[in-house]
Amino acid sequence: MPLGGPRQRRGRNRGRPVNGILVLDKPAGLSSNEALQKAKRLFDARKAGHTGSLDPLATGVLPLCFGEATKLSQFLLDSDKRYRVTIELGTRTDTGDAEGRVIQQSEQVAFDNGQIRDALAQFSGTIEQIPPMYSAVKQQGVPLYKLAREGR
Repeated sequence: MPLGGPRQRRGRNRGRPVNGILVLDKPAGLSSNEALQKAKRLFDARKAGHTGSLDPLATGVLPLCFGEATKLSQFLLDSDKRYRVTIELGTRTDTGDAEGRVIQQSEQVAFDNGQIRDALAQFSGTIEQIPPMYSAVKQQGVPLYKLAREGR
């Protein structure tokens, strides 16, 4: 044994063994990983993971798995999900979200139910979507929103 007492273990064995799933209502402004790291520090948990990413602007349910429950994370990732959104019709931003600079705005300020139904119809059913640059989707391990903000 080296002088100075028992050797400190580093890495995965830091923290205490916490097991279970925390259903977090993620606030806007935090990435999924930032939310996970805060919870992990709060519980001083040795092992933790989240079950998918929500964009930093998104709020909502983000299940966090701790300890032995991390073995269940794939089941949660593969499960069906539902999303509720708030949209602003007639406005386009350079980022495709509410934080961006407005680049186009319709002069029409009111929409009737038929126009709203028509606009929403294109978002019904199975959709193959190209992720916007300002999203949590990763390219070579880096979230697209970070690359976009860096101008890459």
